[in-house]
Amino acid sequence: MAWKNWSGSVAATASVARPQSEDELAQMIRAARMVRATGAGHSFMPLCDSGELIVSLDALDGTLSIAADRRSARIPAGWSIRRLTAALWDEGLALANQGDVNPQSLAGAMATGTHGTGAELGSLSTFARGFRLIGADGEVRWCDAATDADLFEAQRLSLGLFGIATAIEVAVVPAFHLAERIEKRSWADIRESYDDLAARHRHVEFWLFPYSDDVIVKTLDPCDPCDPPASTTDMDETAFRRVLDVSARLPFLTPWLQRAIMRTDLNGRRRGPAHCIYPSDRTIRFEEMEYEMPRAVGLDALAEVVGWIRRRRLPVTFPFEYRTVAADDIWMSPMNAGPVAAISMHQYARMPWQRLFADAEPIFRSGGGRPHWAKRHTLTRADVDALYPLCDRYRAVRRAADPAGKFLNPHMEALFS
Repeated sequence: MAWKNWSGSVAATASVARPQSEDELAQMIRAARMVRATGAGHSFMPLCDSGELIVSLDALDGTLSIAADRRSARIPAGWSIRRLTAALWDEGLALANQGDVNPQSLAGAMATGTHGTGAELGSLSTFARGFRLIGADGEVRWCDAATDADLFEAQRLSLGLFGIATAIEVAVVPAFHLAERIEKRSWADIRESYDDLAARHRHVEFWLFPYSDDVIVKTLDPCDPCDPPASTTDMDETAFRRVLDVSARLPFLTPWLQRAIMRTDLNGRRRGPAHCIYPSDRTIRFEEMEYEMPRAVGLDALAEVVGWIRRRRLPVTFPFEYRTVAADDIWMSPMNAGPVAAISMHQYARMPWQRLFADAEPIFRSGGGRPHWAKRHTLTRADVDALYPLCDRYRAVRRAADPAGKFLNPHMEALFS
């Protein structure tokens, strides 16, 4: 069966192989001319595309191993965020942060710089402490800050270019509980108070429908131990799905429908183990573009793109999502130039999105934004060179690790060959 991504917009001619052991995976890699790895398919770019071999690690054997000091754990790379956080919880441990969906594989999330929200918290890639990799020659090697340091630095956000990770050593923290609060606030108020909210809460994010003057704000803060919540999601999608289906048939109604849905009661409260509160059910298919903006200009950039949508009365059906992410030192990370405001622009998968994203992208780029590697973007090699001062070093490590380009595909070759 041919591979497709989660939204259905990216397809590959290769079928997916599911090795059950490292030896089987190594044999596949040795024999292949071209190979890419896939996780849950939550990338909207052709990162997993291959005309020959795509491998999934969800059947690969492996166990969780906790370090003696309980500050790190070695985790099978193909495990989903859902599986690994549940396993950590059973050991009294947790990830310091995660995003709002958890089917993604650990390796896939780290390879693309996936993140949650939190002014003092970095992406999942910042949690990496070491990688067990099978290289292009089929040989197993380990890299960390002390062993093959350049390979480790590149592998922290690898885009699948240096080998296939079978295990990842990850920083962990003692298990904790979170209280979630959702409320409606005015867009004008949030523009004035967001920095204060980000300083007062461990996590804060908001959603803004482009035709509404109100936003949906979610905060998460540590709380006393409690049972898991009854609900597995922050907001019920039923009414929103109906709005989207009407907008798909009658796009001119989009502004009215958004204002109507924002007149409803949107307040909510949940409490529970952190790994039960971070993720929410996301069952509506969409396309997404996300730009990481310098945090100082994030709110202005969002206001500019929303104003552009309103002036043109464009049928943008999903709300924008706005989050904060801490700076890091990872070579190809959008956060390596400083803390960012992550602005996610979505469109219902049943509606046109290509022209919409292409026209919006210059607004984000003009403000100094860098795209999330797994979300829709149109970066060229020249753009990568301009945005990432360490890209030549990254390419040099790639050439040394994979001189024949086995882990490239056309999309990766255009940027990193």
